[in-house]
Amino acid sequence: MKNQRNTAEASHGYWKIVLTIAMAIFSLNHLMSQSAKHTILVDVAHGQKFYNNPNKMNPSAGSDAPRVEYLIGELSKNAGSLGTQVGFLNGAITPAQLAKCDLLFIHIPSSTYSNEEVKAITDYVSKGGSLFLVMEEDYWSTLRQTNTNDLIRPFGIQFGENSTDSLSGGFTKPTPVIKNPLKVTYHGGRVVKGGTPFCFNSQTKEPFGVFTTLKSGGKVIAMGDGMTPLYMTSWNGVDDYQCSEFMGGVLGWLLE
Repeated sequence: MKNQRNTAEASHGYWKIVLTIAMAIFSLNHLMSQSAKHTILVDVAHGQKFYNNPNKMNPSAGSDAPRVEYLIGELSKNAGSLGTQVGFLNGAITPAQLAKCDLLFIHIPSSTYSNEEVKAITDYVSKGGSLFLVMEEDYWSTLRQTNTNDLIRPFGIQFGENSTDSLSGGFTKPTPVIKNPLKVTYHGGRVVKGGTPFCFNSQTKEPFGVFTTLKSGGKVIAMGDGMTPLYMTSWNGVDDYQCSEFMGGVLGWLLE
């Protein structure tokens, strides 16, 4: 009888511990969801070359999976430090989706946005939303493949031809976006015209990243090189590119 009682008490204690742990996990998840003040939506429906939704990747993706997990993990770290959650746009972009979004994140698309999507995105920014848009040189995606210029033309920014600067290395100058100079990754890219420059090639000092703020409060950052948003801290023998610091500043400014 004594052994049975001891067994019952041990079993009761075990389940009490399990219940306590379960309640703690539930409370933590609830707290995290409550603390997320903003939402970043990552477009993965327009032939993006690198970013993807890790929960919807085709098993045949194979070697791409670790890279995607790394990217989303690093982006989520930056976002989490700002009380922000990361979600994905897996299909056509609509006004209803953007109404729940504080920042639309588009990295190197390679297909066309429909007229309805262009209107939804430009209306969203015009009314106070934020857009982070990255293109690359023609090797990755051309302006014939994707009409990204339609998304930013109303805001005085345009992507141009490939840059003549093909050497590695870039830097930022102090602006409201990035307040302290940073060393950022660059290797070939696309010219960006308009806006206020804040990212520059090390060789020619040509800008490849610009920003603008609208009277409505809408904000746009357009970049002609995608390496820093890919969190490529090492490239061509350089191991100290400040990608996380850069992305933290960019996201923080866009979400202010």
